[in-house]
Amino acid sequence: MEPWYSLHWFSRAQWQQFQLAHPLVLWLIPVILFLFSLRYYLHRNAQQRLNMSLGQLNLPHSRGRSGRVQASRSLLSLGRFLIPVSVFCGVACLLIAVSRPQIIREQRDEQSEGIDIMLAMDVSISMSETDLPPTRLAAARRVAQTFVNSRKNDRIGLVVFAGEAFSLCPLTTDYSLVKQYLSDLNDNMIRTSGTAIGDALARCINRMRDRTVSQKDTVQQEANPWQSKRSKIIILLSDGDNTAGNIDPVTAARLAKAFNIKLYTIAVGRPSASSSRATTVDEGVLKTIATIGNGSFFRATDAGRLQAVFAQIGRLEKSPIRVQVYEDVQDYYRVYMYWGISFLLITLFLKNTIFGNVLED
Repeated sequence: MEPWYSLHWFSRAQWQQFQLAHPLVLWLIPVILFLFSLRYYLHRNAQQRLNMSLGQLNLPHSRGRSGRVQASRSLLSLGRFLIPVSVFCGVACLLIAVSRPQIIREQRDEQSEGIDIMLAMDVSISMSETDLPPTRLAAARRVAQTFVNSRKNDRIGLVVFAGEAFSLCPLTTDYSLVKQYLSDLNDNMIRTSGTAIGDALARCINRMRDRTVSQKDTVQQEANPWQSKRSKIIILLSDGDNTAGNIDPVTAARLAKAFNIKLYTIAVGRPSASSSRATTVDEGVLKTIATIGNGSFFRATDAGRLQAVFAQIGRLEKSPIRVQVYEDVQDYYRVYMYWGISFLLITLFLKNTIFGNVLED
């Protein structure tokens, strides 16, 4: 930092960094300047002058000396303004000090506990249909990876299901691991045919349900109750009705509601039929479990719509964020206070010494 006596403190670049705590005080500076000007105007004719005859100085041999004398006297007469200028500068610097110039550095600290998200992906043989190019599963896999990239501080897990359901990835914040599992999905992972939606929901709930809280954890939750309110959601992607599994989807949805878990269901594909295979997209069970789970049902008939669905879910399920703002305030009023005192001391020196009499004569 520059020393207080440096002229750097009066530079434009330095003043652009300042924020004034009391900016209205600076309006007194032009008022004081006006008062000084008014005083000079009123007292300019009250000064006594001594007229002297300089006839002999007009001789040719003395004209050069006369010019030098007049120039020195004019410079000396300007010295009478040193005292009022010094007083004005001193008072102006003190007013700047009163306005409290500051440099404020702001630091924002954003903290988010995130939410828990379980992705339940249907990998049955019907997901190989090409009504969502290249296939339903490939389109869902690609959009799910984009969705993972958009999350921050959230824990994401993965369950895959066909005729059976398996937990492929537990809840984790290692998004690269989740995306790796998503890229490995294919319709040959589970040999059992069918669509076990109820079992898939049960696997997700088992991963997300509250664990037994010990006494130590209870103390931590009381110290930070905001952390204990972590949202939990299940996003289920499927293209068919529940045709397999040991657990009814409605029962699983009610169980999710009991654990305060929201259910979002996405029907992937277009309802159509071909000569080789009947391809149906049954919306009934998906709508029902979404309603029971306090979530929403979405229809995704193309890749763009599927991406819009994930974006909408992302907007609906935003993790709460605490923002703490820290301000580092540095005051620089002392610099201008020192300048003001220095100018006033110079004024006292000029006023109370022989220099003051010389400047006023």
